[in-house]
Amino acid sequence: MTRRRRMKVFALSLTGVLAVGGLGATSEANAQPAPNAQPSEAAQLDAAATQALRGMTLEQKVGQLFVTWVNGKSADEVNPKNRADFGVDTAAEVVRKYHLGGVIYFNNSSRDNFDTPVQVAKLSNGLQRAALSSGAHVPLQIGTDQEGGTVTRMGAPATEFPNSMAIAAGRDQGSATDAATVLGHELRAVGINQDYAPDADVNSNPANPVIGVRSFSGRPDLASSFVTAEVKGYQESGPVSQTVAATAKHFPGHGDAATDSHTGLPRIDRTEAQWRAIDVPPFKAAIAAGIDSIMSAHIQFPSLDPSGEPATLSKPIITGKLRGELGYDGVVITDSLQMQGVRELHSDAEIPVLALKAGVDQLLMPMHLDVAIKAVLAAVKSGDLPMERIDQSVKRVLKLKLKRGIMQSPFTNPALVSRTVGTPEHLATAQGIADRSITAIANGVMPLKQKPSTALVTGWGETATQTLADRLSAHGTKATALTTGQTPTDAQIAQAADAAKKTDLVVVLTNNLGGFPLQNKLLQALMDTGKPVVAVAAQIPYDAGYANPVPTWLATYGYITPSLEALAKVVLGETKPTGKLPVDVPDGVDVHTVKYPFGHGLTW
Repeated sequence: MTRRRRMKVFALSLTGVLAVGGLGATSEANAQPAPNAQPSEAAQLDAAATQALRGMTLEQKVGQLFVTWVNGKSADEVNPKNRADFGVDTAAEVVRKYHLGGVIYFNNSSRDNFDTPVQVAKLSNGLQRAALSSGAHVPLQIGTDQEGGTVTRMGAPATEFPNSMAIAAGRDQGSATDAATVLGHELRAVGINQDYAPDADVNSNPANPVIGVRSFSGRPDLASSFVTAEVKGYQESGPVSQTVAATAKHFPGHGDAATDSHTGLPRIDRTEAQWRAIDVPPFKAAIAAGIDSIMSAHIQFPSLDPSGEPATLSKPIITGKLRGELGYDGVVITDSLQMQGVRELHSDAEIPVLALKAGVDQLLMPMHLDVAIKAVLAAVKSGDLPMERIDQSVKRVLKLKLKRGIMQSPFTNPALVSRTVGTPEHLATAQGIADRSITAIANGVMPLKQKPSTALVTGWGETATQTLADRLSAHGTKATALTTGQTPTDAQIAQAADAAKKTDLVVVLTNNLGGFPLQNKLLQALMDTGKPVVAVAAQIPYDAGYANPVPTWLATYGYITPSLEALAKVVLGETKPTGKLPVDVPDGVDVHTVKYPFGHGLTW
């Protein structure tokens, strides 16, 4: 079949898919098949994907299984980093060279994809044009990590939401749906059609160095309900062209890790029964909610696979547990293949082949894309990877693109971006969620007898301390920021104490008090001034559990501007804290003794 003929047939197949009342859930009235009824949505998706697959070359099929970064803010911008990473000059050339299935955007200095929302929309359109002009004519999944809070790639003027744990502290599942709806609509408005969120991990280890407040909760039931709510917001909040593919991560569960998989290979020593009771429920909930994709974790889980392979490369975990036991047949994507957790035991050429053998469908960010693709092609040609295995994964990818409307609507309109991104309504939604999240863990001085005229904001976070000072000042209390960081020196502590003596109120931000105990020395010096001190766990709430001299502790679960605005209003008595702990806060390093239990939260 010629390329022109193949694409015409494929277009007709897409029309058939769209003809069955769209791609949303069918109504109860249509649940029973009628005589001469159209094929089911699933059958039509399968047929359309099968038709597209038939015309693809091996190179085009394998390209669909890879998602990589690209460098620069424009598809046609000549960027020397693209030459170094991929051997071509522009992001568009990267897409065409490898017949890519997807790209992922970053906001860091090395990849630098985000400037303004309109610029991102134009970048997305340029990359889609490149994909459609290459051999397979299949649009891209364009993804990013927009969890909210700590993991936010597209910042202001886009709407910024608090971390997942902050949302769960408000105990309102509707807020989770609202947050995901706004995030999804704003991403799709700039041409991003996949969000690598929500985090479905149960943060059961307070010392977890990589998950923490990215998790909704340390309890599987609460985490499950909020994961379900966010999947609904991402995938069901309006016409399919306004929604994004959601991604539950990191299977089989990263919440008990004591090692960061970016820098090492964590080992989870739960029993299989404990895994089913603690880690599985949020993933089961996501699957029941129709999650489009699930991301694997680079962790060892001996009770599930005693071989020592990371879960990403484990057939017993990916095919046995996720596919077989949990019945998931959607797209499985790896976590970044640049992370040390997956590179600890194997070469960069071995990793993609082993992942595909394990049952993974998409390979995210291999360290050397050329090496990875050539390794998969060689494995297929040698018979080490059966063509049927490749076809199975490509079909899943194509069905996701069909279901999510990427095939039908790959482009966005840059002129309309401002109607969706960062609107006053969206910003108000984010602020309302943040207002409900502030949790009072302990109290000794609140509410203040009168509104302070002056305040000192000190402790961790140069941006966070200044932002909070600005928010307090905006509410009528003249505030000064003095950052001392996670490891304050004696000179910094003395300077902060001197400044505290000259003000009415001291607010001190902490971050990982257990790992950086010099912050406790700062707290003592501030208390010794005799001024009222409010300590704030500005990231993980576990800080409040460590022995310290401060009687008043609040938790914000993050330090984005809406969270700090909400904190300012609570401190000044304009609103009351209403959040409830989504985790147990242990007594310092003694994780077996709970100091502040799940559900705890004071008010005044």
